Amino acid sequence: MSAPAPSPLAIVDAEPLERQGEVLTDSALAFLAELHHRFTPRRDELLARRAERRAEIARTGTLDFLPQTAHIREDADWRVAPAPAALDDRRVEITGPTDRKMTINALNSGARVWLADFEDASAPTWENVVHGQLNLIDAYQRRIDFTTPEGKAYALRPAEELATVVARPRGWHLDERHLRAGDRAVPGALVDFGLYFFHNAQRLLDQGKGPYFYLPKTESHLEARLWNDIFVFAQDHLGIPQGTIRATVLIETITAAYEMDEILYELRDHASGLNAGRWDYLFSIVKNFRDAGPDFVLPDRNAVTMTAPFMRAYTELLVRTCHKRGAHAIGGMAAFIPSRRDPEVNAVAYQKVRADKDREANDGFDGSWVAHPDLVPIARASFDAVLGDKPNQKDRLREDVQVTAAELIDVASLEAKPTSAGLRNAVQVGIRYIEAWLRGLGAVAIFNLMEDAATAEISRSQIWQWINAGVVFENGEKATAGLVRTIAAEELTAIREEIGGEAFAAGNWQQAHDLLLKVALDEDYAEFLTLPAYELLR
Repeated sequence: MSAPAPSPLAIVDAEPLERQGEVLTDSALAFLAELHHRFTPRRDELLARRAERRAEIARTGTLDFLPQTAHIREDADWRVAPAPAALDDRRVEITGPTDRKMTINALNSGARVWLADFEDASAPTWENVVHGQLNLIDAYQRRIDFTTPEGKAYALRPAEELATVVARPRGWHLDERHLRAGDRAVPGALVDFGLYFFHNAQRLLDQGKGPYFYLPKTESHLEARLWNDIFVFAQDHLGIPQGTIRATVLIETITAAYEMDEILYELRDHASGLNAGRWDYLFSIVKNFRDAGPDFVLPDRNAVTMTAPFMRAYTELLVRTCHKRGAHAIGGMAAFIPSRRDPEVNAVAYQKVRADKDREANDGFDGSWVAHPDLVPIARASFDAVLGDKPNQKDRLREDVQVTAAELIDVASLEAKPTSAGLRNAVQVGIRYIEAWLRGLGAVAIFNLMEDAATAEISRSQIWQWINAGVVFENGEKATAGLVRTIAAEELTAIREEIGGEAFAAGNWQQAHDLLLKVALDEDYAEFLTLPAYELLR
């Protein structure tokens, strides 16, 4: 008996939302179903390959550049496609979720690019997924506005003053449980990419831009190849010229750092650059080398700056690789959130942001990220000083850079050590972030920093690593599950006193506490915090 034919439409399994029919049209759902049936099986194979590679790292305790792709790295002649005009100057990029207020503020921010985030800065509630798409459609049609409960109104500036949108879909590991095709949930990456491309590709072309994407959590060039095949199919299917899509890949996993040339090669007709992340990159190092001994134990997350030797190796290799191939190199995040009450805190933080952006511009990066509009002029000044009227510095080839495989994982060169204050901060930030995420907030200001899911991942990973490595802190205390439980209980008490019993009871504090302890203390390390967290998301 033959198998039943797949449904021509992805099926919505959720309570209806206001205006969802403008996003979830039959033709859009048919496109998602087609993407799912063609590409989800390969996604599954690549997720299995991740597990195999992780097992190999656990066995060998090392990583190296791939011998089978040496010919791609050694071929000096190939280049990625030239950047479209809208992506040629990327000196400042602002990041944030696609809620209505952020959409307006980010587009108006003065940044050249807005990373419109369906990934780590957005908790994937069904409302966020659908209304985030709707907000972008409304923005492109200039029918978006927002008024706060206090009466403050927000509206778009003239088109020529708006940032160029680069949308970031979810990573490959997350499914979207509210959309099914056949008997399976559609991967969130295909939902976010598919809906955005389907509704906006032609509209963006008509405006002189195009559908541009950031690709997160990529672990290998084979995953980049999958994205490239998706792009080719999607453009053909909707009659969009090949090469219209442009993708910037986040090199935020340690395995991808060894395949930067190969990733650009696979996407070369659609590639526009690579980005150097920080928290996810450190999270990936802990995840992959979690049982590789004391040489891979990271200190407090804030002690691992971009000037650490192994981070310098990573970022300088990224600049050299990008410029050799004609691609943009985009730097990391300035996550500081200015205080309206404490100008002294701001002054110190602004000085650090300025130094960080000066370093990136002088190292050869073509642009960098900020989390808040107030940081846009600071980052712009750093890049203006180096670029002047030039849109980028891709002509600066950084041929002086020579990075070995061992330098990329030389964590042992760090002088900083884990501290008791670092453990407490990891618990505090982890609980506070997860609680907000469970309320549908993915970008959360905590202790004057804009935190996202990568923050929670590195926090819980460091707790796990320090306990399993038997770390002893400077005060003589040993990292144990019992110590973490004590700190977590103290944090819950402090939060209750800080916000009051009524607000505490209305939140998700106990759930957040319990989930952090689960993913930080379980013997089996969870691949992603967001997988068990998604099961709790309303």
